[in-house]
Order: sequence, then C-alpha cells, then structure tokens
Amino acid sequence: MNKSFQELFDTRVHQFVSDKRSHKVFFPKAEKKQQAFAKRSAEIVKVKAAGRIIEESDEEEFQTVKYLAHYQYLIKQKGILYMEEEVEMRVAKFYKDALVLDEEMNPVEVQEHDAIPVIPDFEMNGERLSYQYNRLRAVQYAERWWNSYNPAYKKFENDCTNFISQCLRAGGAPMRGFPNRGSGWWLQNKNWSYSWTMAHSLRQYLANSKSGLRAREVRGPDELLLGDVICYDFEGDGRFNHNTIVTGRDANGEPLVNAHTYNSRMRYWAYEDSSAYTPNIKYKFFTIVDE
Repeated sequence: MNKSFQELFDTRVHQFVSDKRSHKVFFPKAEKKQQAFAKRSAEIVKVKAAGRIIEESDEEEFQTVKYLAHYQYLIKQKGILYMEEEVEMRVAKFYKDALVLDEEMNPVEVQEHDAIPVIPDFEMNGERLSYQYNRLRAVQYAERWWNSYNPAYKKFENDCTNFISQCLRAGGAPMRGFPNRGSGWWLQNKNWSYSWTMAHSLRQYLANSKSGLRAREVRGPDELLLGDVICYDFEGDGRFNHNTIVTGRDANGEPLVNAHTYNSRMRYWAYEDSSAYTPNIKYKFFTIVDE
C-alpha cells in the first residue's frame, strides 16, 4: 500500500508539469490547473505533492484510503516567481495495490438558516465603534493559519467564513451585535453570529453594515487592497457559499487569496481551477472601510 501511495504522488507531480495530454486523462485536475495558468500567461515550473493518510479500510482485495493532499506550485509569470499552495481531501481505492479510483471529496455544505434576517443598521449601546483596519496584521494572520487552526477559535467542518472572520478580527475589526445571532458580526464565549461563520450571511453583513466592521462593494478585483474580501456564489443562484481574503498580487496586479475549505494560499482569485467552479459563478468584491 505505501509503495502504491507513493507512486500515486510521483505520477501526479509529473502530470502538473507535463505537456503530454494523454497522462492527464487519469488526473484532470492537472489539466484544469495548467489551463487556468495559461490564461494568465503563467506556468507551473515545479510541483511538490505530499499525502497524509486520514483513514484506511480493507474489503477483501480492495483498499480504500482517505487522505489529505498538499500541493506546492512554483509559478512563473512574466519573469516573476511565486509559490501557490493548496490542500484537499481525497479518496483513493486500490485493487491488489493497483489504483482504480482517486477523486476529490467535496466538503460538507453547511445549510444556512432560511430565516436569517437582513442585517440592520445597528450600533452597540448607541455608540459608534471606530477602528483603523490593520491590513498587514490581517494578511499575516491569513498566512500564519491558512493550513492550520488557531486553538483560540472553534474549528468548523466548513471553515471558510470562520477563517475570514478571524483574519478580519486580527486586523482590528470590532465585533458588535451580541447576543442576537442574526445581527452584527461577533463571536463570544461558545456562541457566534451567522455572519461570523456562514458565507452568505457575511456577504449580507458586508453589504449592509453601517457601523463597526464596514465594507464598500467595488466593481472588480483590481480595486481591492490587501486584507479585502471576495465572496463567491459558485452556482450563480444568489446564495454565496465561499469567502477568501486578499493576501498578494500576481505579475498582472490581480489578487491572490488565502482560504480555508479547502485550505489554500496565494491562489488566483477567480477559482477557475476549483472543482466547485461553474460557468454561472458570481463574485462580490468588498474593500474594508476604516470607521
């Protein structure tokens, strides 16, 4: 099993940098990744891939392995090099040590409460909450915890919005609205607002908040700064289901982002290489406003 598992990763690394399309029928992720980079006049020049087995099971001559795959891509774009990383959960099946299946496991989708109210114009204790958003600290936090979990916070199976909220908090954004889960943006004791943990609720909050943590929607990614937020509606059905934070820029000046679920850093903002991507995808771009 260990030999077969290692061979899987050795083959995969070759596919990311190979121009032989016949190899990619087995692993279409590599082809999708290469196509996405080519659209930006970028290329993968080196890849490292490592796996960590989470669970194993045997049934007669079949073996099933659930594992985390960690990819590191060295990207070259217009003479500039940078490193992109991502981690995904996968499942592989072997028959007599021969690989017969290897696919990504989609994360459990958290269903949001159907009756979440629109965030009102709310001010805690009648006082405006002022702050100066520290973009550097927000980015530093996103870099520190992109592939791990701060023990000071609760970890969620679908952790993308919880992670973004932590980054915003690290940048000095003030909480408000406790104890009403449908109002404001907050985490206290073992309770939290919908906007702290749920992608669509955070998108609503950023669009409507008039005090405390505030944001302004802008027309495109070129208007975003480090520490700003991008919201994703992968299906284009009006329900946003993912958030990222801007942590860098590529050689074209376009945002690179960090995220949880699945964990990634310095990833191109459009997510065209994601298994969740659809042609109907819609984005919202929010720049954080100092109060």
